[in-house]
Amino acid sequence: MDNTTWMANYTGWSNFILIGLFSQSKHPALLCVVIFVVFLMALSGNAVLILLIQSVAHLHTPMYFFISHLSLMDMMYVSVTVPKMLINQVTGQNKISAPGCGMQMFLYVTLIGSEFFLLAAMAYDRYVAICHPLHYPVLMNHRVCLFLASGCWFLGSVDGFMLTPITMTFPFCRSREIHHFFCEVPAVIMLSCSDTSLYETLMYLCCVLMLLIPVTVILSSYSFILLTIHRMNSTEGQKKAFATCFSHMMVVILFYGAAIYTYMLPSSYHIAKKDMVVSVFYTILTPVLNPLIYSLRNKDVMGSLKKMLNVRPAFQGTIK
Repeated sequence: MDNTTWMANYTGWSNFILIGLFSQSKHPALLCVVIFVVFLMALSGNAVLILLIQSVAHLHTPMYFFISHLSLMDMMYVSVTVPKMLINQVTGQNKISAPGCGMQMFLYVTLIGSEFFLLAAMAYDRYVAICHPLHYPVLMNHRVCLFLASGCWFLGSVDGFMLTPITMTFPFCRSREIHHFFCEVPAVIMLSCSDTSLYETLMYLCCVLMLLIPVTVILSSYSFILLTIHRMNSTEGQKKAFATCFSHMMVVILFYGAAIYTYMLPSSYHIAKKDMVVSVFYTILTPVLNPLIYSLRNKDVMGSLKKMLNVRPAFQGTIK
């Protein structure tokens, strides 16, 4: 291949084209409306949860402190991907600039990585609360909570700073079409004309480390929690402990399951359509489910929400 042909095929810092969800749909307008509604639900649900936690005094505990950070992360990463996708569909322009693609990739990887570690911090918080209740105020004081939350954000940003610059500096001399609805690392790497096998191996090891540490903390925490619950004499105490942990475990299973599929399975297992479906699940649907999981199953949150909205129970007027 001569220099002229190579330069003609080389995309460099030119625009990419996002071949997203709507090109695969028979009813793109309806799908656009549905995604927009889900996006608004994710933003409003998480915003209400954050506002509730900040405004209600008895929710100023470590558990709700971490839940508020989880909601903030969900709001941010759903905002990184969905608005651009909807704007492209409305305007009919499926392009994204290379700097815009890099920024989207960095923010997304940072937020996903931060959430990995935050879920581990939440598991540790439940371990201390259930297994060491007398020492809980000391072991999980405000300074410790700030340190853990800051550490989660920092480790996530390290992941973003590692993966994004390397991915975006590969020469892209194939088609500029990204078969995804946002600039996800595996989808962008597929456009490179250079040998990316070493980088993919390093990325795999990095992702294993990013997942192994939080998963080890989560499994260890819940192993001790289950042992403690088993030793409890009070049935009511066992139910309360299970209820507290069940919500968190649901979020962990949903989030980590999708992440393992995306970043840890070999490229031979990845199909564009399947990758997009999985990404929709943990990029768009999980931010909607998280506030529902942590509110509908939580009496403290629902009680505080009713007080904030000044809603009385329907049966209150019937009791004399």
